[in-house]
Formats: sequence, C-alpha cells, structure tokens
Amino acid sequence: MFRRAFWFSAGAAAGVWATTKVNRKLKQLTPESLAAQAANKALEAGHRLKDFALDVRDNMALREAELGEALGLRAADGGSRPAALEPGRATARPIAAADHRHGTTHRSNEKYVDTYSYNRNEDH
Repeated sequence: MFRRAFWFSAGAAAGVWATTKVNRKLKQLTPESLAAQAANKALEAGHRLKDFALDVRDNMALREAELGEALGLRAADGGSRPAALEPGRATARPIAAADHRHGTTHRSNEKYVDTYSYNRNEDH
C-alpha cells in the first residue's frame, strides 16, 4: 500500500512539475513576450554600443593629447592653440618640398604656389 502511495505521489509531483515547465515555456513564446525580449535585447545592445563609443572617444582624446605633446603641437602657455599656429612661425611648406615628394609643380594663374596644398582631390 505504501509503495503504491509513494509512486502515485511521485507521479503527481512529476506531472505538476512538467505542467509548470510547459506553461512557463508557452508564456515565453507568446508574441508579446517575444517582442518584450527583443526590445530588452535591443536596449542592452544600445547601451553597450554607447559605452563603446564613449570609450573610443575618451581614448581618442587621450591619444590625441599624447601625440600633440610628442609633436610639440601644444601652446607654450598651456592654451588650446597649437604651437604651429603661433604668430611668426612658418606653417606652409615651400613648393620645392612638394615637388620632390610628388614630382609635380602646382600652378595657380601661371604663378608657382608657395605653399603645399593638402587637398587630395586636387590632382584628380
């Protein structure tokens, strides 16, 4: 008698457990639940992308500052104006330096241009 009662209660417990699991899975697969899950995943991905973009921007600014210091592009007074743009400093390259690099002479109104142009589309 106890044996039958044991197996009956074990079967009833397994049935309740299986029914509960199936009902949970069915609720997860409803269209509303799937839409909510997709929205949550999209929000998580957006937050991760935003964090990544902020990290990239911070590291980019840090690297730019390091390069600016290494190349001497920072103003002596600590301002934001680069040292290359201070008055009295040459900022343009002579045409001879450009000719040696590119093998061409740049002309403007039949006069030689005295600065090197950084326009990539100029030769095309």
